[in-house]
Order: sequence, then C-alpha cells, then structure tokens
Amino acid sequence: MATKEKLSHQQQLDAGKYVRYTPEQVEALERVYSECPKPSSLKRQQLIRECPILSNIEPKQIKVWFQNRRCREKQRKEASRLQTVNRKLTAMNKLLMEENDRLQKQVSRLVYENGCMRNQLHTPSVATTDTSCESVVTSSQHRNQLNPPSQHPQRDANSPAGLLAIAEETLAEFLSKATGTAVEWVQMVGMKPGPDSIGIIAVSHNCSGVAARACGLVGLEPTKVAEILKDRLSWYRDCRSVDVLSIIPTGNGGTIELIYMQTYAPTTLASARDFWTLRYTTGLEDGSLVVCERSLTPSTGGPTGPPAQNFLRAEMLPSGYLIRPCEGGGSMIHIVDHVDLDAWSVPEVLRPLYESPKILAQKMTIAALRHIRQIALESSGEIPCGGGRQPAVLRTFSQRLSRGFNDAVNGFADDGWSVLNSDGGEDVVITINSSPNKLVGSVLPSSNPFISTSGGILCAKASMLLQNVPPGLLVRFLREHRSEWADCGVDAYSAASLRAGSYAVPGLRPNTGFMGSQVILPLAHTLENEEFLEVMRLEGHGFGHDDMVLPRDLYMLQLCSGLDESSLGACAQLVFAPIDESFSDDAPLLPSGFRVIPLDSKTDNSGGNRTLDLASSLEVRCGSGGRLTRAVSDCSSPSSCSNVRSVLTIAFQFSYESNLCDNVAAMARQYVRSVVASVQRVAMAISPSRIGAQIEPRQFPGASPEAHTLARWIHRSYSFHTGADLVSTMDTQGNDSVLKQLWHHSDAIICCSLKAAPVFTFANQAGLDMLETTLIALQDISLEKILDEDGRKALCAEFPKIMQQQQGFASLPGGVCMSSMGRPVSYDLAVAWKVLNDDGSPHCLAFMFQNWSFV
Repeated sequence: MATKEKLSHQQQLDAGKYVRYTPEQVEALERVYSECPKPSSLKRQQLIRECPILSNIEPKQIKVWFQNRRCREKQRKEASRLQTVNRKLTAMNKLLMEENDRLQKQVSRLVYENGCMRNQLHTPSVATTDTSCESVVTSSQHRNQLNPPSQHPQRDANSPAGLLAIAEETLAEFLSKATGTAVEWVQMVGMKPGPDSIGIIAVSHNCSGVAARACGLVGLEPTKVAEILKDRLSWYRDCRSVDVLSIIPTGNGGTIELIYMQTYAPTTLASARDFWTLRYTTGLEDGSLVVCERSLTPSTGGPTGPPAQNFLRAEMLPSGYLIRPCEGGGSMIHIVDHVDLDAWSVPEVLRPLYESPKILAQKMTIAALRHIRQIALESSGEIPCGGGRQPAVLRTFSQRLSRGFNDAVNGFADDGWSVLNSDGGEDVVITINSSPNKLVGSVLPSSNPFISTSGGILCAKASMLLQNVPPGLLVRFLREHRSEWADCGVDAYSAASLRAGSYAVPGLRPNTGFMGSQVILPLAHTLENEEFLEVMRLEGHGFGHDDMVLPRDLYMLQLCSGLDESSLGACAQLVFAPIDESFSDDAPLLPSGFRVIPLDSKTDNSGGNRTLDLASSLEVRCGSGGRLTRAVSDCSSPSSCSNVRSVLTIAFQFSYESNLCDNVAAMARQYVRSVVASVQRVAMAISPSRIGAQIEPRQFPGASPEAHTLARWIHRSYSFHTGADLVSTMDTQGNDSVLKQLWHHSDAIICCSLKAAPVFTFANQAGLDMLETTLIALQDISLEKILDEDGRKALCAEFPKIMQQQQGFASLPGGVCMSSMGRPVSYDLAVAWKVLNDDGSPHCLAFMFQNWSFV
C-alpha cells in the first residue's frame, strides 16, 4: 500500500513538470517579469508567499517558467530583427536589380555610340562627313533629351497652365535622370552599396553642370520623408534662406511652389549663389511620391532682373526626390541634384568648388540622405540623448553653430555687416555688425549681453591655399591640439563677453603661468560619425584677480565634421563658440573656426600619396571682401604641387563696445595673423614628406640654452650606458653640433618625463614626424597613448634594468605604436635609456625607434 502511495506521489510530481497555468497565474507572473526578468531564488519564494494563486506551484516550476519566458522573449526579438533585416535585404535587392537594369541600358547605349564612331573611322571621307553630320544631329538630340524644348503651347510662368507644363516637363526630365540614362552616372569612389551602407552614390560624367545621385533605404513613410527633404534649412548647411512665394494646387492632387533660395558662399573668396525655382510635388500611379524642382529662367517666365546684392544667379537643372514606399514600412529614396553654379565667375583656382560633382554629392545629396536616416533612428529611439537633451535640441545647436560661422564668413550687408575701412592691402579682412541680434541666437533673453545699442560684433577672416593637406587630418590636429594655435587670453576674453553681462574690454591679463589641458565632453554625433557636437573644457585658463573674478575653467561648444580622410570631396570643419557653465538651450553663440574644402577637379584622380606641404605662389582677390593669403611653398616634387589642393577659411568673431572698436579690430587682426602662421607651422610639422631636410626646422631649438644642454645629456648618457656614440662627430664647439645632429637623426628620438604618468618633453624631427605632432603640442601626448599593450608590457619588464645604475638602458623588441592622429606606426627596434644630468641624477627617459614607418 505504501509503495502504491509513493508511486502515485511520484506520478503527480512528474505531471507537475508540465503544469498548465491559469490566466490569473500568467498575469501575476507577467507582472513580475516586466519588473524583474530574472528573479533570484528568494524573489521567487517571496512571490509564492505573496500571491495565493501561485501557492500550488513549486519554486522549481516558477524558475522554469521564467527561463522559458526569457527564451521566448529572446526568440521574439531575434525573429523581429531577422524580419527587419529580410525586409531591408529584399528592398536593397530590388534597388540593386533596378540599378543593374539601368546600367545595362547605359552600357547598351555606349556600345551603340562606340559602334557608330568605329563606322565613322572606317568609312571614306565623304561618308565620314555625312556620318559626322548625323553624329552632330544625334548629339543634339541627346542634349535635347536632357533639356528638351517644350511642346506645350503655353510656357508663360505667370499662368497656371504654363506652370503645369513646366512642372510636367521637369518631372519627366527628373525621372529620366533618377531611373534612366539621361545622365551618365559613375559610382562614387569609396561608397559601396549594401544593407548597412548609406546607399548607392554616383556622380555625373561628361554632363553639363554638376550632378550627383543617391539611392537608399530609410525607416520613414514617404510623406514624412518629403516633408523633411523640402525643409532645406534643416539639413542643407549652405542654405541661408528659402522663401516660398506662391503655392498653386494642381488638378491631379499635386502642388506647384515658386521658390526663392539663397545659399552661402563656402569661402571668403567667392560670391554667394541664389536660385529662382519651381518645385512640383505629385504622386505617381505606383504609389510613389515625387518632389522635383528646376530653375525658372527668363525664357521660361522667370525673373529678368539682376540678382540680389552679393549674390550670383545659379541654375538648378531638373532635380528632386523620388520616394517609393517599401513593403513592411519605410521608403526607398532616389535623390538627384543637378546644378550649374556658373564656375567661370570665380577665380580659376577655386573653380573646382563649383565643378566637382563629388563636392556637390557630399554637401547636398549625401547630406540629405544622412539627415533622413538620422531622423528615422531618432524617431525609433535607437539614438540616446546626450547631456540630458533631446536629439532635436542638439541638432539645433549644430545648425546654429554652422549657420553663425557661415554668416561670419559671408558678411552679408542685409544682416548689418560692413567692411572696416582699410588700405586694401590687408591680408585679414575685418567686418563689423552693430545690430547682431538675429545672428547670435534664434531665441534671446532680454538680459542677453549681445542686445546692446553701444556695441556690436566684429569678425576677422582670412583664406589661404593649402597644397597636399588632407582636410580631415589638419582639422583633427587643430581639434586635438588647441594649445598649438590658440591663445588662452583670447579664449578668456571671448568667454568674458558672455559671462560679464556686458561687453568685455580687450587687454585682460590672462593667467599665462598655468597652461592647463583641454577636456572634450561629447554631446552627440551623427549616424556615421561624420559630425560631432561636443563641449570642450579648457582647464586652468583663467584671469588674474586684479581683472575679474571668473572660474579658471573655460567652456566651448564645438562642432567638428569631415574628419574622415577617406571621404572624397568632404569639407572638414571645426567651429566653436564660448558658452557659460549653465549652457541653456537658448544660449547665445558667437561661432568662430576653420573650414578646409578640397579643390578636387572634375577629372581629378585622387592619389593615395598625400603630403602636408603648404603652397602659395597665388594671391586672389574676391568681390566679397576676402583675400587669399600667401602660405609657405615648398613641395617635395613639382608633380606633387599640382595634386590635392584645398582652401582654408578662418573666421573669428569678437564682441566690442563702440568706443573700443579700433582696439578690438587691431587685436583681432593680429590674432588671426598669428593663427594663420600657426596653421602653416602645424601643416609643415606633421608633414610626412620630410621637407625638413630642405629647410631649417621651423622650431629649431638652436636659440634655447636648455635645448643645447638636453641634447648634450642625451648623447652623453647614451654613450655612457651603451658604449656607442649616438651622433657621429663632435666639433670643438660641441653643443651646436650635437643638437643639430640629434635633430636630423634618421631614427625617432623622443624624451619623456619620469613621472607617474609620463608625458613627452622633447623629440627630434623624425620623432615629431612619427608622432604627427609639433614641439609645442608634444606636451599633450603621454607615453601610454602611443604604446600598445605589448609595448607597455615590454617596457614594464625592462624598466628596472633601465633605472639600475649599472645598466641604465634596455632594448625593446619591434612592434607597433600609435601616432597622435591615431595612425599605427611600426618599428624594428626601440632602445630606451636613462638620461642623466650634470649631477648624475636621472633627468628623463629617452627612446629611439629605429626604422619606423606608417602601417
């Protein structure tokens, strides 16, 4: 009997493994799961005690339920993710198939044209003449396909019928570019299509004007995409204003808009552009939404008067957006930008800015697609908020910084800017604005120091031509090594303008006895990290107590973009503005900074051998008040002087009181000149072209007695520890010969301090080249930053031997270290030795990296 009862109890326990939960029990368990998906044993026992409906369930069964629930949740998320990936792949596959069909058509057309040309070459001269005529007709017909004459009887833009005719013609031409072969598209280098890429990017080839095309997928519905793209001010950084003059509904449910748009000039050396356009928004039979646009010229009923002051009239050829809905949500976008920017109106050296389709693609086409993707991710909650602010607020800060810098560079008269009187030979242009309210911020409190009738804003700006300077590399260096070019006194002066509640007076004595470091606090970045918004804290840059009581730390809101060297045609920019500690959403901003734009021509073949020499031999004057300044010209080879050019624009803004305008102008002009000189030194210092062998080092420490002494200690200690000479000969003078030979030594020689956190204190030319830095910025680099894990382990193992009195040196195996720019550097052998002073005490640690090269 006992055996039967025991068997029955065991059967009940086995049956309990597959217990069926009631809806009430499931609801109770789900409530706990939402709060704690993985409860502990004590939590499960407490659950059973507090929920009577779960009293008949064993704790082990509760544990199994939670395990199963977590497994189901994981499977559900994975299934959802795979479905999303499958939808993306399906849409991308469809897009690629359509692109393949379009390319096949383009190939067929090119093969046909090639056959016609072959026939011309092999036929008699008479026939050749006839065929040539036929070719001319064919070419004319092809041009007419791009800009066909309208067959509509009414072309008057003042009548609704004429406007509709122009709109339908624009739609047909745009679609022939977006999905057809009206333009010969060439895939942009470095932009490979794929499910995780930005999309398919192409630029025009042998096309009137410049054109760029992009196709991609975004997670927003077509109507939302169209709404965002039509708001050019929100994503096109070169757009100054867009005025919709008239909106006319059409009978097919679409709308026609007459638009006047102004765009900024990218540099002080050229005039800005404006456009009169017609924009047509309509739907297609397949459910797609189209927004197409073209310029209204006098021949199509457009304005016949001259453009506005400081502007040149540019033409927008049929362009726009084709937005197609995807199954399961989202949209497939085709973007075409096609413009004629009148490149002949600018100096010849700047024409690539208006002739390169790669620059157009980066500034407009890719920027639009990236902005849409960014908004889609923000809407889905995949991008976290930075600094406690919503992404939209941070985007507004980025737009205000960029817009404020553009306003400073252009200095439009209708914004209140005027050029300060000069003799016309100044390399730095000074403009002033006595009514800057609308320039500083969109929402200004009444107590804002910029709202004043007794002063205004002053801008000092200059531009110069750079030769073989990758824009991203230069801007990254300026960002990471502010002490190389900035003056802490000017930084503090700018900050005082915001903090003091009134305009600050130049000449405040900065506490230059302590040059603190900079700390970068990230706020936000775009999807592909092509743009960063951050707060930079400058530590230890305060004022003396005799001038003003201010915190010793200064703060800058900073915008960085284009740091990726592989982005062809991308503009690199560093824009910053002083802020106070509160950093409110309506904080006034007075942006200053740098902009480097590559001058890639339409036929430029970008090579991989990019050096960082500066070139000049050119001085160009521009009608907008700017001048191209002379920079150091010393290229390693004549051929390199014609490659990879870029134009650098610098603009710094300052506030002033009316009675101190001349003083502030003199200070600003001198400061910008010093910044220009610093940028020239920086570019030459980090140059891998080794131009230092042709000229004296720009910071040759021959005038410093300390440098002579340190060189003598380095050489003497190396000989004492190793028994070999570091430099070959010594003359009777001794010091100068040692220093020069050490400076020009082929191996990288670097010294660091003997502290808990060693920082570099000296390096020869090869050492500066290897670290991609300068003597001044060297102090910002620590030993730990350049050595990899293996290098640090090897140094720690050999450090006792180095510090021993008997040995004093050690050989470290070859490996890889990192430059200050983040580039890997390989070396065959490293020698470390203890540098002794005249008293025989350890002064610093020296390293010699032999046979180094960039990986």
